Amino acid sequence: MAGHSKFKNIMHRKGAQDKKRSAMFSKLSREITVAAKMGMPDPDMNPRLRAAINAAKAQSMPKDNIQRAVDKASKGDGENYEEVRYEGYGPGGVAIIVEALTDNRNRTATNVRTAFAKNGGNLGASGAVSHGFERLGLIEYPGKVGDEEKVLEAAIEAGADDVESDEDSHSIWVAIESLHEVARELEKTLGEAEGVKLAWKPSLKAEVSADDAATLLKLIDTLDDDDDVQTVWGNYEIPDEVMEKLG
Repeated sequence: MAGHSKFKNIMHRKGAQDKKRSAMFSKLSREITVAAKMGMPDPDMNPRLRAAINAAKAQSMPKDNIQRAVDKASKGDGENYEEVRYEGYGPGGVAIIVEALTDNRNRTATNVRTAFAKNGGNLGASGAVSHGFERLGLIEYPGKVGDEEKVLEAAIEAGADDVESDEDSHSIWVAIESLHEVARELEKTLGEAEGVKLAWKPSLKAEVSADDAATLLKLIDTLDDDDDVQTVWGNYEIPDEVMEKLG
């Protein structure tokens, strides 16, 4: 589940929508189970679980699969996953944050380090790049819910801090503590969000050259294909003309 901030480039680029549904559902299920274990198994009482279920619904995950993932937590079934964060640099010095849920830290660390090493990057120490990002709440809507003005007006009314829009999507940024309150308010005017989650927003974006873009996208894809990796965030911006060349 690639993150955001011109990660739309990745989410919408050719072939990215054809990722195996089973792998996507596996990651969504893992997040639902972890969220349910960490709090109440009731999404109304557990904001993280509610966000995880909303994300699963947005990917058309069947209700039975969602319920099974919740039940797994309440029954104490399944592996015990822990949250791990990795930080590093991709091609062109792009800053990257990788969030994972794992039952084997050694396996995940090896896989992430290898992905960086083979694709023009290098893994750094904890805190190496996160100082260049803000930890915020992110509410995502598809472009079809309305134009930029409509979404901006709704976001201001709901108490959001910032909106980024393009023809494909709207990204609404909020303070972490008001994420679910703002999401509930937005539902009244825009309907249910495609995603409600904690996110890393880069303070400054780095434009990626044509030479580095292909390798960078390969790195992101390799990380995203790893079963343990839940989200990948970066501070890069790939110009539209470069994306068009890459096809």
